[in-house]
This record gives sequence, structure tokens and C-alpha cells, in this order.
Amino acid sequence: MPSSTRRARERADLRDRILETAVGVLETEGVAALTMRRVATDMEYTAPVIYQHFANKDALLQEIVAHGHRAMATELEHALGQADVDRRMLESAEAYVHFAGDHPHLYAVMNGTAVGGEERRALAEPAHDLLRDMLTAWSGHHAVDLGDLSDACEIVWGTLHGMASLGVLDTVGNERARRLAVQALSAILHGWRSAAPGA
Repeated sequence: MPSSTRRARERADLRDRILETAVGVLETEGVAALTMRRVATDMEYTAPVIYQHFANKDALLQEIVAHGHRAMATELEHALGQADVDRRMLESAEAYVHFAGDHPHLYAVMNGTAVGGEERRALAEPAHDLLRDMLTAWSGHHAVDLGDLSDACEIVWGTLHGMASLGVLDTVGNERARRLAVQALSAILHGWRSAAPGA
């Protein structure tokens, strides 16, 4: 293997380890504990090594948010494999709230102000595309005109985010939040179908 290829792989491996360590600090202690120096200490490196891979904490947080959306997509894979479009939507709702409960600090950073709004929206775009695809399949299957698909996506996301937040804050507990998310989404989908012409 050429030395340049080996160095590139080692650099990529180290970047992955930095991200893994940072996510570990975040998940166990929250965003306030996450500093470049803390990540370096936990890895037994000096801070400049971390800065070679991430220019600052903001850059590290952006990568953590991207990581969070990838991890959530992995959690949704089972639901997305459901052939029945209604079951797919409802199981996705439950999986979304479950993910938030299992990763409260990560979920908070993914949806909070630690990363700027424009960057946060861009990093969440793959998740929004996934939701758009699911709603498109659902509306096509039931011959429901959702009108502005972006608005429909925001309605579903807002509902799930609200329930997930209640679960994370332990206002209702995550298990109950999962049940409520499924009930709420079921009611929304039923309402859209009932409002369709000829329903």
C-alpha cells in the first residue's frame, strides 16, 4: 500500500476516533462537558491533534449532528422495511421517539441551537428527504392530495419532535411518548384521508 494511501486511512481513522470520543462525552455528560481539550484528554492526545481534524468546537458539533442523523436513519431502517405504508409511518414515529429517549443529549444537539439554524437544516436534509419519501408513498397509496408536501412534512416532524421532547424531558416518559406519537400520527393520517375528495 502506498504511504500516501496509508496516511490518508490513518488520518480518517483518527478523525473517526475523535468523533466517537466526542459523542461519548456528549452522550454521558451533555454538551457543556464537551470541549476540544476534554476530547484530547480522553484520547490521551494533545489538543492541537484534535484541531488538526476539527477547526473548532463548532466544526466538531456540526459533525456530531451529522452523525446523529445517520444514527437515527439506522434506527429507522426496520420501520422503513415495512411493506405496509401505514405500518411504515407508525413504526417510524415510534422509532424516532425511541431514538430521542435513548440519546437525549445527542438529540438535543441535533435539534437545538448549538449549531446554527442554516447548518442544522442542511444537516437534517437527508432525514427530511426520508420523511418526504414516506409521505409521498403514503399519499400515493391512499390517493390523498397533501397539497404542499413541505407543510405536511413539517406537521409530521413537529408532532414527532414535540412528543420526543416530552419524553426526553421526562414530562411523560419515553415509553408513553412513543405511544402518544403513534396515536397522534395515526390521527393526523386518518384526518388527511377523511378530508380527501370522495372519502
